[in-house]
Amino acid sequence: VYRLEKEESIPDGMCIDTEGKLWVACYDGGRVIRLDPETGKRLQTVKLPVDKTTSCCFGGKDYSEMYVTSARDGMDKEGLSRQPQAGGIFKVS
Repeated sequence: VYRLEKEESIPDGMCIDTEGKLWVACYDGGRVIRLDPETGKRLQTVKLPVDKTTSCCFGGKDYSEMYVTSARDGMDKEGLSRQPQAGGIFKVS
């Protein structure tokens, strides 16, 4: 469907929104991207304060909130001091 750019790194967890668009968590890319699976175009990028984004899903009353999980495995003290929120869950409205 889509060839990731170098800075988007590795695709991990994915989900589909209410409009049928694909969201992909980019592990080591610090973002989730929204793709149109019919055209193969990237429509949106949401950057996060952590590199290791692992998955995403929608929730809330009308599914307008996206929840993104992240990892901290393999990070050293220096990495964790730069990204203290690593391993957390983020809500994107």
